[in-house]
Amino acid sequence: MSARKLLQLRPSLHHLHLHHHHLHLHAQSSVGIIGAPFCKGQPRGGVERGPDLIRAAGLLSRLQEQGCAVKDYGNLTFEDVADTEQQGVLKNAQAVGSANKRLSEAVQGVKKDGHTSVMLGGDHSLAIGSIHGHSAAVGDLSVVWVDAHADINTPLTTTTGNMHGQPVSYLLHELHSKIPALPSFSWVKPCVSAKDLIYIGLRDVDPGEHYILKLLGVKVFSMSEVDKLGVSRVMEETCDYLSARGNKPLHLSYDIDAIDPSLTPATGTPVVGGLSYREGVYITEQLSQTGLLSAVDLVEVNPLRGQTEREVQSTVSTAVDLVLGCFGRLREGNHPADYRLPEP
Repeated sequence: MSARKLLQLRPSLHHLHLHHHHLHLHAQSSVGIIGAPFCKGQPRGGVERGPDLIRAAGLLSRLQEQGCAVKDYGNLTFEDVADTEQQGVLKNAQAVGSANKRLSEAVQGVKKDGHTSVMLGGDHSLAIGSIHGHSAAVGDLSVVWVDAHADINTPLTTTTGNMHGQPVSYLLHELHSKIPALPSFSWVKPCVSAKDLIYIGLRDVDPGEHYILKLLGVKVFSMSEVDKLGVSRVMEETCDYLSARGNKPLHLSYDIDAIDPSLTPATGTPVVGGLSYREGVYITEQLSQTGLLSAVDLVEVNPLRGQTEREVQSTVSTAVDLVLGCFGRLREGNHPADYRLPEP
């Protein structure tokens, strides 16, 4: 057998091995939940209600039922920071900088306590603090960013000034020279390499963002790729890419708008043609089985954007299932390692 064939076989053997030990792996999952009720990275109120709604839908008890130890750190409180000085077109830059500094410290605390961090947002500008804090605690990271949008505009390419469209640009080493000095972000040190970033689900990308992604050679599975390859091939390539980059601790940043708005309409910037429920959950199942998942963001659930209670419910319950998929929930079913059939 050729070396290449062996290499092709090896990841699948690796996956089988992990799959076999999967229940054992997740029996020890320890999850630290942080609520980040913050909305100023974008213009629509309501997204600050996301953390409490996701909890109210039973996230904690359902994680415990599938064998996770769970510690809820509650919701962060954010100072009411007014923008005293306009920073170009950027909106609420001081509030966003201040909230993310607070979140970075909180995530560092969760990681030092030995948990996998789960940050419930809030808007996606919060990924700055979440990823920064994660990296400050564990070192180099891989980041899988599941989103309809690339969120990699710089303060100089953004057309809207909304900060939730920019978080990746603050975090990448390669874009450091393109970010103007902003007082409210002086604490942010870039902590991710472009080669350690993978996007899944993109379908609404600005010209400046498209240029940046091509320039930096970022690994991107747009919805066109998901359609062409199928989600199983996308995840196989993703896991192989992570493995080839050294199996670093993995940060999953999941925007609920990655999922098609027919299923998750209660979000600020819905884009048609997104991931199906099955594709969205499969992504989490596969990343869970790598054994590398070290932090998760679940952001942009906004109940005020749902037209009906049912639309809000559908969005929130999908968000819960995505988090459960990160911690070993399998649609084929699970059983505890010590399960035995009762004798008659």
